[in-house]
Parts: sequence; C-alpha cells; structure tokens
Amino acid sequence: MSGNHRLALPGAGLPPAHGGRLMAISDLHVRHERNREVLHGLRAGSPADWLIVAGDVGESVSDIESSLALLRDRFAQVVWTPGNHELWTDPADPVQLRGEEKYRHLVDICRRLDVITPEDPCPVWNGVGGPAVIAPLFVLYDYSFRPPGARSKEHALRLADEAGVVCTDEFLLHPDPYPTREAWCRARLAVTRDRLDALPPDLPTVLVNHFPLVRDPTRVLRYPEFALWCGTTGTADWHRRYRAAAVVYGHLHIPRTIHCDGVPHHEVSLGYPREWERRSGPPGRPVQILGSASVVAAARS
Repeated sequence: MSGNHRLALPGAGLPPAHGGRLMAISDLHVRHERNREVLHGLRAGSPADWLIVAGDVGESVSDIESSLALLRDRFAQVVWTPGNHELWTDPADPVQLRGEEKYRHLVDICRRLDVITPEDPCPVWNGVGGPAVIAPLFVLYDYSFRPPGARSKEHALRLADEAGVVCTDEFLLHPDPYPTREAWCRARLAVTRDRLDALPPDLPTVLVNHFPLVRDPTRVLRYPEFALWCGTTGTADWHRRYRAAAVVYGHLHIPRTIHCDGVPHHEVSLGYPREWERRSGPPGRPVQILGSASVVAAARS
C-alpha cells in the first residue's frame, strides 16, 4: 500500500508525498476477448501508481470482480465508479440482481478487494500533482441532455426513436426500488452533493464519474440523440463548485481532454475493438490525470 490514505474526516493530517502517478481508464468492456487481452496487459509504471477505473468494466458480476481483482494486484490503489453496463441485469449473468441492489452488491465486492467506491471515504492523493481529494461519484442521467426542440423527456425519447437511437439501458438498466432512472438520478445527486459539501474546502478535487459532468463532450457524438443517456444538467457546475483540478469520465468512447472553465475533463475510455483499432498508438494506455505536462500547461493558462 502507498502512503496515501482515505479522508474520513475533514482536516485529517496528510502523509508525505511520494512519486506515484494518478492514472485513469474506463470502458474496458472485458466481455470482448481482445479487450480482455488489453486488460491483462495493464500494469503500473511504479509500485506507487494508483488507477482510477471510471466504469463499464463489464456486465457480469464475475467479469467485474475478476478484472478489478487483477488491477488491484497491480496498482497501489484502485478507485472505481460504476458505469451503466455494470448496472445492467444481463440475462446471461447468473447474478440477477436489479438496480440499487446490484450496485450495493458490487460495492461489497469492491470492499472485499480493497477497491475504493463512491460509498467509501474519499482518499487523499499525495503523489505527483497532489495533494487532491479523489472523489468517485455515482451519478446517473435524467434525460436532461435533450436535442433542440424537445419539449419533454417523452418528446426527446420519441425523437431519438425516430432517428433509430435507443440505448440498451432502456431494457437492462432497472432503477429498482426507484420508479424511474431519473428518480434514481435525483436521489444520487442529493447524496453525492452532501458528500462533496463535506470535503475539506482547502483541497482541490479530482471528480470521477462514468458519465460526463457537463454536456459539452456530447456535442461531438455521431448520433446526437444518444446524449439523452449521457448525464444530467444537475452536475453542470460541479467542477467549479467543488474545486476540481481535473474531471475524469468515460461512456462516450471518444478519448480526449477538453477544458471547461479552465478545468481539464478527461474522457479515458478504451471502448470496443472496432473503435480502438482505428486509433493511433497501443490500446488501453491509462491517462495520467495530475502532474502531466498537459495538466500543468492548462493550470498556467
């Protein structure tokens, strides 16, 4: 274990910094054989490196557990937040839990593996680029990223259907015990705001969520109607409100960094083989989140 620790109380003393790097990746989708090969090739650059895993490891509980266990063995610490695929009730999975119960089951697995989740005290990072509080978030979407002219959620969904765009979540991501996915999102927004409000005001944060916290990244989607399933306007100011030094997300399968109000927002997904095969460079290289040349340059601009 590294010299970092989890921040249970505001103002807790910080241990000395070390030379590890804070890295991030998402959307490993290990159901695909070639993506499993990428997973098995992931290794820390130093014994002190941490890895953020920003959701969509896989669909089956066994795949999620074995993948996180492998990564936990290779990195000094792993921080995980769920994606929509982890929350699916896949008919092929022997574990047929739904909604909140599925999420809590995955949290229990992570705790056995010593993987940090959105339900745990936020850890303080004191390696390269620190100190900063790493805040894994579980915030869903509420259909508020609507296309122009959409008058309501129902109208937006109809427009998406007419464009031939329907997310698999509509069939496999059950919100139980909440009546709707947007009701679950509202509940998660409330509990997450309370957690973030309790963080020490003198430390910057790294906000980690599977879905983008702002709408800007969705404007380059090939099918813009898909933005309905990509986030909520309820988080639009969080990078400012909670002193973010960086934001980490996935879901879009468009790995890049954009800046909102001077804050780097890193999309760190691997994606499906048909997507990463078209990119230059080796697949599955985690992104350094703090202390890299690009982050330093952004901070000075």
